[in-house]
Amino acid sequence: MGLICQIPFTTSRGKKTKVGKSDGYCSRILRAQSNRKEVNTEFRLRVEGDPESYQPGSTYRVTLIASSPSYFRGFTLIALKAGTEGDRDEDYIGNFQIIDEEETQFMTNCPHAVTESTPRRRTSIQVFWTAPPSGSGCLLLKASIVQKRIIYFQDEGSLTKRMCEKDTTDKPLLDCCACGTAKYRVTFYGNWSEKIHPKDYPRRANHWSAIIGASHSKNYVLWEYGGFSSEGVKQVAELGSPVKMEEEIRQKGDDVLTVIKMKAQWPAWQPPNVRAAPSAEFSVDRTRHIMSFLTMLGPSPDWNVGLAAEDLCTKECGWVQKVVQDLIPWDAGTDSGVTYESPNKPTVPQDKIRPLTSLDHPQSPFYDPEGGAITPVARVVVERIARKGEQCNIVPDNVDDIVADIAQEEKEEDDTPETCIYSNWSPWSACSSATCEKGKRMRQRMLKAQLDLSVPCPHTQDFEPCMGPGCSDEDASTCMMSEWITWSPCSMSCGMGSRSRERYVKQFPDDGSVCTLPTEETENCVVNEECTPSSCLVTEWGEWDVCSATCGLGMKRRERMVKMPPADGSICGAEVLEVEKCMMPECHTIPCMLTPWSDWSDCSVTCGKGMRTRQRMLKSPVELGECTEELEQVEKCMLPECPIDCVMTEWTEWSECNKSCGKGHTIRRRVVNLEPQFGGDPCSETIQRKKCKIRKCNRGQANSDEKKRRKEQRCKMRPWSSWTECTKLCGGGIQERLMTVKQRFKTAQLSSCKDRKEIRACNVHPC
Repeated sequence: MGLICQIPFTTSRGKKTKVGKSDGYCSRILRAQSNRKEVNTEFRLRVEGDPESYQPGSTYRVTLIASSPSYFRGFTLIALKAGTEGDRDEDYIGNFQIIDEEETQFMTNCPHAVTESTPRRRTSIQVFWTAPPSGSGCLLLKASIVQKRIIYFQDEGSLTKRMCEKDTTDKPLLDCCACGTAKYRVTFYGNWSEKIHPKDYPRRANHWSAIIGASHSKNYVLWEYGGFSSEGVKQVAELGSPVKMEEEIRQKGDDVLTVIKMKAQWPAWQPPNVRAAPSAEFSVDRTRHIMSFLTMLGPSPDWNVGLAAEDLCTKECGWVQKVVQDLIPWDAGTDSGVTYESPNKPTVPQDKIRPLTSLDHPQSPFYDPEGGAITPVARVVVERIARKGEQCNIVPDNVDDIVADIAQEEKEEDDTPETCIYSNWSPWSACSSATCEKGKRMRQRMLKAQLDLSVPCPHTQDFEPCMGPGCSDEDASTCMMSEWITWSPCSMSCGMGSRSRERYVKQFPDDGSVCTLPTEETENCVVNEECTPSSCLVTEWGEWDVCSATCGLGMKRRERMVKMPPADGSICGAEVLEVEKCMMPECHTIPCMLTPWSDWSDCSVTCGKGMRTRQRMLKSPVELGECTEELEQVEKCMLPECPIDCVMTEWTEWSECNKSCGKGHTIRRRVVNLEPQFGGDPCSETIQRKKCKIRKCNRGQANSDEKKRRKEQRCKMRPWSSWTECTKLCGGGIQERLMTVKQRFKTAQLSSCKDRKEIRACNVHPC
C-alpha cells in the first residue's frame, strides 16, 4: 500500500478535517452497493426547493428522509457527473459541507462521500452541497441506505436526484415580428387561504390589493428579480396603493400601450362557486408586446405576486394563445419584516427584489425546515380573445387559434344525470349591481329525488354575471364602457377629502357618434371624522363580504384597520366592523335545517402546529333524501413555536494539571450543538476549571526557575524544537518538544547540563 495523501475538507464551522485519498475506494463502494434494483419508497433524497436544475456555485440544503415508521442506521451520499462510473476523482462534482459533526462526516477512504458519524437509528440527516462551476453539465446526487445489514444504492427512484445546470445566460427579449394587434384578457385567481396556508394566516383584513400593470415595450422594466423596487413598486408592496405605480407607467408615454388595472379583493379568498375572479383586458402590438403586473399580499411587510416581462409575441411571428402560471410571493426588498403583521422595519440600504423561500426565517409563514417549495398563493391566466389587422404568420398557431378567431358561440349543454330529478329553475334574481359595474344574479332549483346514490347530482344554484339597466352589451346605440376602476385612496387621512375613479371606452357606438358618458368620477370622502389628539386614524372600509345566506335574508360585513392609535394614549373608539342585512332570492324548500357553526375549539396543542374543530347540528327532520351537509369541520391551527432548549455535548475528560508540583489547575470543555430558540432554556458554561495538586515542591523549589536560568546561561543550549503532531485526532492526545545541549563541558560544576523535554495535551474535543 502506498502513502495516503491527506486532503483537507472544510466543515460548515470552518474546521479542517483530514481525509485520505480515495485510491479507487469510492468506485468499489458504488459497485458493491448496486445489487439491489427494486425501487424503494421508504426513503427519499430531497434538495431544497425541489429544483430540476442547479445554479452554478449556489449552495443547497440536501436532506435524506425516512418515512414513518422506517429508519436507517447508516448512509452514504455522493454527487457524481452524469454518465460516469466514479472510477476517477474528477467524476465527483460539487462540494459537500457538514452541518452537524455529531451526525455526519466525510468517509475516510472516499473523501468525496458523506457518511454517518456513528451508526444509530435515525429518520433524517442534512448537509449542505455547493453546486459546481458553470460548464459542468448534468449530475446525479445519489444516496445509499444501511438498514440492519442491507446496503444498497438506488439507481432510479427516490434516492437519486438528477439535476442539470441552469442556463444562467440572460436571454434578451427579441424584437417582435408579428403583424396587427392582439387583445388579451388577464384573470387573477387568488388561492391564498387559511386552509392551504394555515400558519399564522391573518384572519382580519386579509386581501389582495388593487392590481396594476401594463402592456409595454422591452425598453421599460416595471419590476424584475434582481432589480430594485421603484417608488411605485414600493407603495404597492408596502401600502397596497397603485396610485404612484400608475403615475410611473403613464409617464413612459409611447413605451406603454395599455394600463392594466383590477380592483382589490376583500377577503383574499372566496369559495369558487361564488367568487368573481378579477379580470381586465389589454392590447399588444409589435413594439409593445410585453405584459407585466403586480399586486400586494395583504397584510404583509412588502410581499407581492405578479408577472414580470411576459412576452406575448411568438418567434413564428404570431401571438401567444394562452399563458397559465402559478405564482409564489416575492419580496420587494424595502421592508425587513418576517411575518404577515410584522411592525414596519425599513430595509436600509434597500435590497434587490427576490422570490421568498421556505428557509428565509423560522417565523416566516412559509417556513419549511426541509426546504420544500412554497405552495403557490395565486394563479394568473392570460388568454387571447381577438386579433385585429392583417396577420403575417400564414399558418395559425394551433387549432385553438382558429376557434378563438372565429369566436363561435358556446352552446349550453345540460349535463344533468338522468338519475337526478329536479324542480324547474326559479326566475333569475335581480342583479346585485344597479350600475354598469359587473354584478351577479342567481337562480335555484330543488333536488326532488336521487335515484342512484353512487351518481352525484350537480349544483342546485346557478350564478351568472350581470350589469344594471342600460348597460347591456347588446345596446349598440350607446357606448360600451369598462367597469369602474377601484376608488383611489382618500386625499385626506383625517377629515373631509376627495377620491376619484375612472373607466375607459371599450367600444364606440355603431353609428360613429361621440361617446358622452363620463370616464371619471369624483366624490367626497370622510376618513376619521374627528381630528383631535383623542381620535385614532383608521383605513377606509374594505369591500363587503359575500352575503351569509344563499337565499332569503342574510348578513354581510366589512372591516377596516386602525392605522394609528390616539396620540394622547387613550383607547381607540372607532368602529372597525360594520354588519348589515342583505337579501338574496326567495328561498324554496330547504332539505337541511342546520344550527349555526359553534365557535372553534381551542387548539389541540399549546405550541406549534395542532388541530381544532367546530360542529353544528340538524334542527329539523330531513324532508327529502339524505342530508349531505357536513356537521363537523377540522382545520389546522398554529400557535407560537415551541421552545427549543440549548443542547450541548458531554464534558471532555479533565486535562492534565498545568503544574508539575505544587498548586495548579485542570480544565474540561464542552460545545453547543443547538442554540436555544423561541424562549428555550439558555446554554450554560462551556468550560470548567478546578484546582489540582500533584506533589509538594522541594525546598528551594520556588527558586528553581532562577537556578535553571543560571544553569542555562552556563550551558550552551539549542532553542526549543517545534511541537510534535498530536498522538490523537480527538478525545485527548499528547504533544512534546525538546531543548538539547549544544556544548557539554567536562568541568565538574557544569557536568549537570541535560536535555530538556516538555509535554502538553492536545485535541481534547470529543470524537
